[in-house]
Amino acid sequence: MANTETLKLTQEWDKVYPKDETVNHEKVTFKNHFGIELAADMFWPKDREGKLPAIACCGAFGAVKEQHSGLYAQEMAKRGFLTIAFDPSFTGESGGEPRYMNSPDINVEDFQAAVDFLSNLDEVDPERISIIGICGWGGMALQTACIDTRIRATVAVTMYDMSRVAGNGYYDSADNEEARYKARLSINAQRTEDFRNGTYKLGGGTIDPSVTDAPDFVRQYSQYYRVRAYHPRSLNSNNGWNVTSGTSLMNTRLLTYASEIRSAVLLVHGEKAHSRYMSEDAFKLLKGENKELVIVPEANHTDLYDGGGKNYIPFDKIESFIKENIK
Repeated sequence: MANTETLKLTQEWDKVYPKDETVNHEKVTFKNHFGIELAADMFWPKDREGKLPAIACCGAFGAVKEQHSGLYAQEMAKRGFLTIAFDPSFTGESGGEPRYMNSPDINVEDFQAAVDFLSNLDEVDPERISIIGICGWGGMALQTACIDTRIRATVAVTMYDMSRVAGNGYYDSADNEEARYKARLSINAQRTEDFRNGTYKLGGGTIDPSVTDAPDFVRQYSQYYRVRAYHPRSLNSNNGWNVTSGTSLMNTRLLTYASEIRSAVLLVHGEKAHSRYMSEDAFKLLKGENKELVIVPEANHTDLYDGGGKNYIPFDKIESFIKENIK
């Protein structure tokens, strides 16, 4: 269905979740408007009839498609959708240099390019396209919904507003000029050093799982990325983003036009997630009767990556919400 000759894609099943034999799977590629080629896993039900509704999935920030976005994509394919889980620019199997960078502009374009791709598949009904963003890509999904009117429904799961974290720190604990100035001094000094060295210093990814004196949410990340869902291409499982990769996020604010999203939005967050306030605050920005906030009892942030061993992910709700809003 797509040309996959430019990027070298792994053809064997190397996901952190088991393969479901009731759906078909294929590796595909497509380019965004910056000319970066993106790699994706595509899934669709084996009993397909006619044109299907479609979903593009991505996230979390620093994850790869072989982790939870692929899990979501495969599950939604079982439920009657044609889906893709893609690696963002500069990460995973996707193109883009230098590696391990991010940009809110390019990342939104990545989601829009996924919609471009789906809209032009013969197997897809272009009037019934949705997106699912997880963690930091939940924020990017909402930002994409602000600009892309082709998207009928957006689902943001365990959402992070990465620009808020970059500018304010966790829980807005560094939301003052002096803290931001110190952060700017540090990141710009690193830029100078990186240019001098001709390499980019990496941030280190998640902590070693043996560390016990870190905050609970930090250890939850480590348990997911380093233990139960380790993947060799995942930034969070290994040496992390470039230290300077957050420069543009520090100087940008997402969700400025969230109140103007006319399409349907579902926010899903865990009751015990450290990041719950981000979905709750984002929900306050949304307008219209086609917006919902679902809080999953007892679940923490990473429980919604893979279910946390207790089936915390409300796939039935996600399915019914999307289907109701793409009629």
